[in-house]
Amino acid sequence: MVDTAALRAAYDAQMRMPPGAVPSGVTHEHDGPILRIVGGHEGRIRAPRDVGVTGAELDRLIARQRDYFQARGQSVEWKVRAHDRPADLPERLVAAGFVPSEPTAVLIGSAAEVAAGPVLPDGVVLRRVSEVEDLRRIGDQQTEVWGFDCSWVADDLIARMSADPGQITVLVAEAGTRLVCTAWAVYHPGTDFVALLGGTTTPDWRGRGLYHAMIAARAREAVARGFRLLHVDAGPASAPILRRCGFQEITTSTHYRWTPPG
Repeated sequence: MVDTAALRAAYDAQMRMPPGAVPSGVTHEHDGPILRIVGGHEGRIRAPRDVGVTGAELDRLIARQRDYFQARGQSVEWKVRAHDRPADLPERLVAAGFVPSEPTAVLIGSAAEVAAGPVLPDGVVLRRVSEVEDLRRIGDQQTEVWGFDCSWVADDLIARMSADPGQITVLVAEAGTRLVCTAWAVYHPGTDFVALLGGTTTPDWRGRGLYHAMIAARAREAVARGFRLLHVDAGPASAPILRRCGFQEITTSTHYRWTPPG
């Protein structure tokens, strides 16, 4: 039987603050218990499970982050898990003008159990990429699929590659010259974890095993590098596939986003 409490404890201990190389152009700034990530397409706030402040002090901490990014003319996102403390953190974020997204499932899988040779449809080639041209194509593919500007995805991948190419693996599945699925893995040095990110399949290629193949390929690489666990924040389309692969839900995650007026 899977010990989900142990998985959640490992996640809380190891995955709250981003370890390793900081992407080019990004800075990490501490404000009391939280980490403020500055320089990406929007600001990000990361915190321990228990922020450690309550009441008016917590309200001031939240307001400082909002006002910091308001001065920059940027949006900011604060990631909260369902088991975080204090329990009223979400309502205090909302009171400060942050808007919650739909919750996603936080899923953890065993890399060794998930690793397999990727099974691809006929005519599809899986390729590891690192060149700027390919990373820009990934941003274009994600923009096409999601229907809004995802050029920041390419910028983020380029920045990560520049900071430390050994901490990220970027994969594309191609049918001819067309990208039909894209995904990447970020390795967290000094932890048990690899984060699986970005898995996006073009609509007319869904249901053919491409997303599953990307999971298997990244799991194999994780095992080869000595990592034990895989982490995904999964939406409703990908969560069922991951559960069928043996991933376990340990909590949910909600992004609270503040956007400058206008």
